Amino acid sequence: MIGRPEAAQSGWRALTPDITPLLDIIFIVLVFLMLTANIPLQSLEVELPNTDSEALSSVQNDKLMTINLLAGEPAWALQGQEYGDWNSFKAVLTDNLEALKQAELVLASDKEVTVDSMLRLLAFLQEHEIQATQILMEEGH
Repeated sequence: MIGRPEAAQSGWRALTPDITPLLDIIFIVLVFLMLTANIPLQSLEVELPNTDSEALSSVQNDKLMTINLLAGEPAWALQGQEYGDWNSFKAVLTDNLEALKQAELVLASDKEVTVDSMLRLLAFLQEHEIQATQILMEEGH
């Protein structure tokens, strides 16, 4: 029988091409496509005022309710009453929904508060159609 001498020794493997480089290229292209795919990001729209800082700093006291976001424990406060976890604070907010809707709402946050805490609060307010009239921010130095 006519054949290649190395084919007789290694069997059918000598007749099949080596596809390892092809698999490497396919894997690299697949990873590239997965990393560059358009993944829809969830976003929360926040409308920031277009006024100067003096108007942002003024607070009127009639029908005013303040929500504080604190760094560390306790993490939340409503009208000075502090709450350690989100579930208990959310229950208090739910109990005071009508008062929150009618009052001028001020959000005051410590600058070390995580974004997660702020987004939880803003998502709750948006879900219940409560608009924060003022967000107090510490002036940069």
